[in-house]
Amino acid sequence: GKNTGFTTMSAYVHSLGLQFGIHIVRGIPRESVTRNLPVADSSFTAKDAADTADACPWDPTNWGVRDTPAGQAWYDSLMKQYAGWGVDYIKVDCISDHPYKGSEIRQIHRAILHSGRPMILSLSPGPTALSHAQEVSELSQMWRISEDFWDVWKATGPFPWGVSDQFNLLDKWSPYAKPGHWPDADMLPLGFLGPIPGDGKPARPSRLTHDEQRTLFTLWAIARSPLILGANLTKLDDWTLSLLTNRDVLDVNQFGHNQKQAAHDGDLIAWTSEGADHAHYLALFNLGEKELTVTRPFKSFNLPSPSFTSTDLWSHSSHPSSDSLNLTLPPHGCTMLKLM
Repeated sequence: GKNTGFTTMSAYVHSLGLQFGIHIVRGIPRESVTRNLPVADSSFTAKDAADTADACPWDPTNWGVRDTPAGQAWYDSLMKQYAGWGVDYIKVDCISDHPYKGSEIRQIHRAILHSGRPMILSLSPGPTALSHAQEVSELSQMWRISEDFWDVWKATGPFPWGVSDQFNLLDKWSPYAKPGHWPDADMLPLGFLGPIPGDGKPARPSRLTHDEQRTLFTLWAIARSPLILGANLTKLDDWTLSLLTNRDVLDVNQFGHNQKQAAHDGDLIAWTSEGADHAHYLALFNLGEKELTVTRPFKSFNLPSPSFTSTDLWSHSSHPSSDSLNLTLPPHGCTMLKLM
């Protein structure tokens, strides 16, 4: 009678002014089904709720949940328990792709509403099919659009995906990124990855170069993907900390809107976004292996004005009003400009 779950930990996290989240796998524990335990606040048992013909392919601990009143009672009891712990964010795995489980997403969505506590619902793994965009955006707040993403520039097989693989993906999902609805391009493999990285051994600093890391962070920022750091915070170095805490770039992610890919010309990709006070943002990326000089009028990026003053949000350098830009990007590098 003394087990209070994560209540104490949640209270501590909240005392720091932070929110508390957990990561679970969909379904009902197989051990509960074997023992046919009662489902709280209902007349059902675990065997009533479980679908033993439907299990996550890579998880040996849970069975699937039936799309029945018994199944809904199970998820209602689970979300009520999490609400009692003070959970703010729930990431549910093995539900948004291989396989996509629309019925369980709906059950969990309803259960959160029944719990009486607002909790963010995040769906994993990816890549969530674009054909499910309407449903996942109605039932959840975040959903993985990418296969597992790690600290490589380009994928060499089905796993992991790399930085350059994310541009077209984020372009396809950009219309769905808006308040309350966030296509998730996966965590940021920046800083020190350890003690056990999910891809590659041994523990290590990110394999991405500084230019590639800045490109990654800039793309996630302007495309408005959630910024979730996958690093060991006890070993965060000064350079990574400065990258992650650039307030101007964070503001593009948090407050930008109408974001879209504005150009793709060979190795050059451009994204634009709108900010507050009539500001516009222009991010330029060089996906190539050599330096790339960009000399183009601003109007070629479908911006609303022929000329702008500009501020580089990474170097903090400012430039007078002009109708065009002339700059050189390093291989796999980028720039992010605030235009006024």
